[in-house]
Amino acid sequence: MGAQIRVYKRRIKSVTATKKITKAMEMIAASRIIKAQRKVAASTPYADELTAAVTAVAQTSEVKHPLTTEVERPVRAAVLLVTSDRGLAGGYSSNAIKAAESLTARLVSEGKQVDSYIVGRKGVSYYAFRERSVQQSWTGFTDSPTYADAKAVAEPLIASIEKSTAEGGVDELHIVFTEFVSMMTQTPVDRRMLPLAFEHTAEASAEVFVRGNEARPLYDFEPSPEQVLDALLPRYVESRVYNALLQAAASEHAARRRAMKSATDNAEELIKSLTRLANAARQADITQEISEIVGGASALADATAGSDR
Repeated sequence: MGAQIRVYKRRIKSVTATKKITKAMEMIAASRIIKAQRKVAASTPYADELTAAVTAVAQTSEVKHPLTTEVERPVRAAVLLVTSDRGLAGGYSSNAIKAAESLTARLVSEGKQVDSYIVGRKGVSYYAFRERSVQQSWTGFTDSPTYADAKAVAEPLIASIEKSTAEGGVDELHIVFTEFVSMMTQTPVDRRMLPLAFEHTAEASAEVFVRGNEARPLYDFEPSPEQVLDALLPRYVESRVYNALLQAAASEHAARRRAMKSATDNAEELIKSLTRLANAARQADITQEISEIVGGASALADATAGSDR
């Protein structure tokens, strides 16, 4: 029995040490979520206004720009997948990969060839294990991305859509990332960034003037709409990639916090269970010792009584 108690004590000590680690990781993730949320809130207005400006210049001019014009029969698409560099975040990366797989399958069913671009070691490892080709990958910044990181990611994507498909370019650009909804909800989403999908909102509809019989947004473009598009669209892609990276970082921290909290709670339950088993083993050991003492005393009494006769 003593050996069994020692086994329980060793397991309790081991689980307690693990609990300290998971608790510390939970607290670190919780502190980083706040910073990530602030970055998302700071970047979103810029990305939205830039999108509105690009949409306005594309809609109010007759310019046929390659980054805003739908290809009649698209044959090639680029998919940017955002995962994490580290694990211990529950199903964060696997859910994003599933969303990318679903998008890829849909694009392939439409007769398009898919070029994959990956952010994060988890996504890179997933594709490498299955020996799938990846056009380009980036690692090392998923938990705290900067605008420079987003610019580095966006550069080859912009170059690929500016080329013709005969030169290795693409007709469409999609991004798959995990959208941060709340501390408890993070949703993998896929968005088409290019060609630009125009959105008609109430705010955009309110700011118009009438030219003839046609309502147009109140914008003037200098020196020309073509040059404005050339300047704005790279910034548009960079801002959207940056916002997606920030959303993914916040989602990663939230998922890791939730996973570490679950691990900490499980460790506490396991410690309680092992403590009960250790107490039961100790009680059984004590009971056995008492039984042995009582049995020995009884045998001694019987022997003494026999000698008196």
